[in-house]
Amino acid sequence: MSEELPPPGAADKERAADADAWATATAEDLAAEKERRRAEYGPPPGSAAEELRRLVDTVADKLSGLQAPLLGPVAGTAAQQVVRQVVQQAKAAVEPVIERNPDVFDHLAAAGGELLAAYRSAVQQQEQRWTSKADAPRDARATGDQDTSDDEDGPDAGPGQRIDLD
Repeated sequence: MSEELPPPGAADKERAADADAWATATAEDLAAEKERRRAEYGPPPGSAAEELRRLVDTVADKLSGLQAPLLGPVAGTAAQQVVRQVVQQAKAAVEPVIERNPDVFDHLAAAGGELLAAYRSAVQQQEQRWTSKADAPRDARATGDQDTSDDEDGPDAGPGQRIDLD
């Protein structure tokens, strides 16, 4: 046989090179996809604590930059100084709380999302009841019903009408 066998260990080196190439290509694809999404959608949102910190910084910057044209130049400068001092005190009070309890803000954000979902569900259910009543025939005699106590066009209909929120 004229075929030569590769030296021992060459196959392992080739497999390792293939695995490294695969890992490198995957990492490059992932980085390119992240960059594309960042360019399309902007930076991903941070944790709730980071977002609160950014909000406090933005509000502080806006308040510090406010001008008081009605108070005049001297009173305006004094007012700006007071605003800056209050903003710095607020930031000094908020920052340690954010540092010590970053997970609390994530939990609060999740709880707020749950409350919003519950409210949205209740509103949608009530809207469905209102629209189903609006689609129903208003004349009970046309449907054969004799009970007209809940008839919206009855003598008691008006702005004082009770709305069932259940």
